[in-house]
Amino acid sequence: MTAIDLGIIGLGVMGRSLALNAAEKGFSVAVYNRTEARTRDFAKTLPVGASIAPAYSIDELVGGLSKPKRILLMVKSGAPTDAFIEQLLETIGPGSVLMDGGNAHFTDTERRQTLTEDRGVHFMGIGVSGGEWGARHGPSIMPGGSAEAYANVAGILESIAAQGPEGPCCAYLGPGSAGHYVKMVHNGIEYALMQVLAEAYDIMRRGLGLPITQIADVFGEWNGGLLESYLLEIVPPILQYTDPLTGDPLVERIVDEASQKGTGAWTVQAALDIGSPSPLIAASVFARLVSSLKSERKEAAKLLAGPEPAAGQDQEQVLADLHAAVVISTVVAYAQGFRQLKDASTEMEYGLSLEDVARIWMAGCIIRSALLTPIREAFVERPDLKLLLAADPFRAIWNEHHAGFRRLLAYVRQTGIPVPGMSSALDFADAYRADRLPANLIQAQRDFFGAHTYRRVDVEGDHHTDWEAESPS
Repeated sequence: MTAIDLGIIGLGVMGRSLALNAAEKGFSVAVYNRTEARTRDFAKTLPVGASIAPAYSIDELVGGLSKPKRILLMVKSGAPTDAFIEQLLETIGPGSVLMDGGNAHFTDTERRQTLTEDRGVHFMGIGVSGGEWGARHGPSIMPGGSAEAYANVAGILESIAAQGPEGPCCAYLGPGSAGHYVKMVHNGIEYALMQVLAEAYDIMRRGLGLPITQIADVFGEWNGGLLESYLLEIVPPILQYTDPLTGDPLVERIVDEASQKGTGAWTVQAALDIGSPSPLIAASVFARLVSSLKSERKEAAKLLAGPEPAAGQDQEQVLADLHAAVVISTVVAYAQGFRQLKDASTEMEYGLSLEDVARIWMAGCIIRSALLTPIREAFVERPDLKLLLAADPFRAIWNEHHAGFRRLLAYVRQTGIPVPGMSSALDFADAYRADRLPANLIQAQRDFFGAHTYRRVDVEGDHHTDWEAESPS
């Protein structure tokens, strides 16, 4: 095989799937894995005639690539990525495009771009969402880096991306670490959506005492409307799966400790750094941390009193109110994520098009949702929109469903079932729509103990008061 279009380093699930995807779309691919046995095993599974060439050294992989050399790293983030970059910089030459398709922290991407640019090599941070199926058949791809570098890889990336209702789910997002930043926030939204669905499951199971089959049916019904999405779509088959060992629903045999890879925490830390409010995402990250305290929770369950699920509830009304809560919480998750992207774009000078972000999340993506169509339309109409809740149809959704959301939370408080995600979503919306918050008292306290000053509603300028002096009569 000569003049190979793309090199892929790393033959884990995602790397293998992307290689097959690219070859199927008509591109020639060279693949390499640090462990030679994995490369040989993959080569044995290749379809007859597949334009995929296994390489057993970096030099072999690089030597077979056409210019400009284009290489996609699909290796573990952190030190392994840095090690491969250092090795590749010795061989690929100026003008080459080196892409990192892992979940790298955006600050690492910025550092790596500086390092490679000094050697005349373009480095791009490429967010990839869709899991194994998406990588094989068409993921959502979020590229960031120089526009010149993107021009050299756009044909490949846009061809292997999912094809959504508005075109390829891939778009150049901006310079620097724009791609990895967008992917990070994507994952933060994912954390929030999963937490809200888990809370809804808990309310139906422990609060209403519904059988798993009925809960699966409820989620299935919801997936046909405003909430239609990938994450909701996969819940019914999960709930309906029978454990072959016990005959029970397998989901109830899974230990209730949620793991995480850190991208949700990165989203929250980054939001704090730029002062962007993402409390639902933060609550979802902390909920996973609390879930990990399994042994402590078991002991606390014996020590701390709490209510039992309230009897005599109107099941139909609770389910209707729960639907309202999930709808609004879902909107708030996207609203906070897009707000953080808007704030980060200003802070980092990404020049993000939020319309494009919504578009490339419409298919092949873990957080694909029917709501992304009106989200995109909202940003087409108002590119400077600060928060989705302020635009229709989201304003109308809030106005229609907030009363049911409030009833649902009142009911849940009677059951003792924790809903940190939903609670945070409602609190955020109520705070955002409040023209007066109690921060005036906070400012007074700060001025009392630290002379930090405050501003008045009726007099311009910064003010300080000696609060321990006698108040003038």
